[in-house]
Amino acid sequence: MARRKIPLRRCIGCGQRQPKQSMIRVVKSPDDTLSVDASGKKSGRGCYLCPDAACLTAVFSGDKLARALRMGTIDHQMKATLKQELVELIENDVDEARR
Repeated sequence: MARRKIPLRRCIGCGQRQPKQSMIRVVKSPDDTLSVDASGKKSGRGCYLCPDAACLTAVFSGDKLARALRMGTIDHQMKATLKQELVELIENDVDEARR
């Protein structure tokens, strides 16, 4: 029986390649709104993050997110909302792993 290929994606925070299923996808939709894509199927330009607080800090400290999503700039309100969603998602994953 043939082995299935596991798709790998690169984290925009730390640059490490990991399996797609273990990463968080952020999507820029065609109307230039940002959202977290839990299903991995939303249409639009996407980038991946490790579920790690250090990677999250690295992404939001500079313009890595805007560069990865090919946007000029990201306004502060959209950035704050997205960061809050990602922090909650990471904390929930950590809490579930501890159980």
